[in-house]
Amino acid sequence: MFSIIQAAGWPIWPLLLCSVVALALVFERFASLRAARIAPPTLLDEVLSVTSNNLPNADIVNKLADNSVLGQLLASGLRAVIADPRITDARLRQTFELAGRAAIHQLERYLNTLGTIATAAPLLGLLGTVVGMIEIFGSQSPTGGNPTQLAHGISIALYNTAFGLIVAIPSLMCYRYFRGRVEGYVLELEQASERFMSHLTRFTQAAPGAASVAASAQVGQNSRRG
Repeated sequence: MFSIIQAAGWPIWPLLLCSVVALALVFERFASLRAARIAPPTLLDEVLSVTSNNLPNADIVNKLADNSVLGQLLASGLRAVIADPRITDARLRQTFELAGRAAIHQLERYLNTLGTIATAAPLLGLLGTVVGMIEIFGSQSPTGGNPTQLAHGISIALYNTAFGLIVAIPSLMCYRYFRGRVEGYVLELEQASERFMSHLTRFTQAAPGAASVAASAQVGQNSRRG
């Protein structure tokens, strides 16, 4: 292996660095994008059951936020209602939207880096190919070529091209796979937040001004009927 790296020349070192970073990111994303850490299947039903009659205390909400990304999303809605029982539907929806954006940002972490490596690796391989061609043409002279320098130039050109593709193809496949998983999780989070928001509206109260206006209107209707 070391002899191949020596034969490929200096252009292969950026590719080796890209391969190490890509491999680390793939392992990290496989560990981080597990369903248990993002959206446990039974978490929403459990939270709906616990909050069927009243809102939980702060300790339970904090434990829910530490459970998973979905737990963070549900905990944000609970905290908003606990902090302001008179919160409007629009503000509650905005709370879920802001928490959802933070969740999406967390899910997409490192994916841009992996996609960049998948795009840049063939270009780095092409750079090695160009360097190898320069070595090849530099070995030619009117009196004849240098076989050693010619072989070295061919090695640089071919090894870097092959290694660039070896790094790029798996990186692109993993990037597309993780992107699909993130999109699926985003859909699950949207559906769960919509369902939980409808559940939380049971605990919100109308503002005093709105309640007095509604009561006055009802009194006026009753007086007209009388």
